[in-house]
Amino acid sequence: MTKNLILYVLLAFLIIANGFFLYNFLGKPDRNGPRNNPQQFIVKELDFNAEQMQEFKGLVKNHRERMMRLDQEEKQLKDQLFSKVSENNINPLEIERRGSLIGENKKIKDLEVFNHFRAIQEICNDPQKQKFKKIVMDALHKGPPPRNRRGAGNKN
Repeated sequence: MTKNLILYVLLAFLIIANGFFLYNFLGKPDRNGPRNNPQQFIVKELDFNAEQMQEFKGLVKNHRERMMRLDQEEKQLKDQLFSKVSENNINPLEIERRGSLIGENKKIKDLEVFNHFRAIQEICNDPQKQKFKKIVMDALHKGPPPRNRRGAGNKN
């Protein structure tokens, strides 16, 4: 039982850490710069023509819809998991199943992002493809910008 408890605590920590990371990685609406509007950044950097812009807008719209649906599913799965926190008799198999469903959802979201990037690459010409590859790799290796920590000198 203690092994399972440790796994549940670790699972909860990882879920919370992933949520925190995604929130910070995707950026807050009040931030300025390319993380605030990655679509504008991509369009500007790749210098899309009118036809590419139309395709790109359609790709972005479809991607957002799918990601919003997946985010909602993830929220529901996490609500179902964490609603069990206060129960006296917890079925470890049920908790494990919920954790697996959350992990599967994360996998689907990551593949959706990958496929979205592939679709964007398909509308690019050869020079744009090279530039897009660099943009994706730079973003992947750079990660989120550092955050201001609340501390002694911060009055928030």
